[in-house]
Amino acid sequence: MSTNLTILNTHHTTTEIKNSTFIAYLKYVESEQEAKYFIEKIKQQHPDANHNCSAYIIGQHQTIQKANDDGEPSGTAGVPMLEVLKKQNLHNICVVVTRYFGGIKLGGGGLIRAYSKSTSEVINDSTIVAMKPSKHVQLTLNYDQTQKFEHAIKDTDYLLQDTTYTENVTYDLAILEADYDNFLEWLNQMTQSNHDLIEKETTLKGFPV
Repeated sequence: MSTNLTILNTHHTTTEIKNSTFIAYLKYVESEQEAKYFIEKIKQQHPDANHNCSAYIIGQHQTIQKANDDGEPSGTAGVPMLEVLKKQNLHNICVVVTRYFGGIKLGGGGLIRAYSKSTSEVINDSTIVAMKPSKHVQLTLNYDQTQKFEHAIKDTDYLLQDTTYTENVTYDLAILEADYDNFLEWLNQMTQSNHDLIEKETTLKGFPV
């Protein structure tokens, strides 16, 4: 599994260009079906918009790439949006740009610039993450160990995903596969080897870049 770039959360931005409003939506998707569902959802949110143009890239090797102008002149919206996604080397990503026409025609070149700009702005305003192989673990500690552990983990790159409080405290963690041996050494020093650790699956997980 190789490192791919994508975004952490669904995000949107609004851009005004010569009285037209461009609303760009960006979302992480894992399949073409999920991308199509997202595009349809945005269309339903803006039934009165003039256009809901879209582009998406799916797959670890960007094998699925689609673009749609949704009524704009051919090649002036979807493809420029797709090119921005490719230039940013994003994977498993879908962008929809909704346009409310403001009465001033932009021309072919103007449309290309407008849709490219809207896509670039929503990417720049999003949190980019690197999808890296990570090992998921469950760590169980006694209550008297938690304060030290929770303070120390803030200074690491280990991702604390969930905490469960019962008779002990169980932490769900994601650790970069490449850092796993270092994590074990750090944990043993932190707890003096007094802990319970369950190793789970290895998956791709988003880490901030």
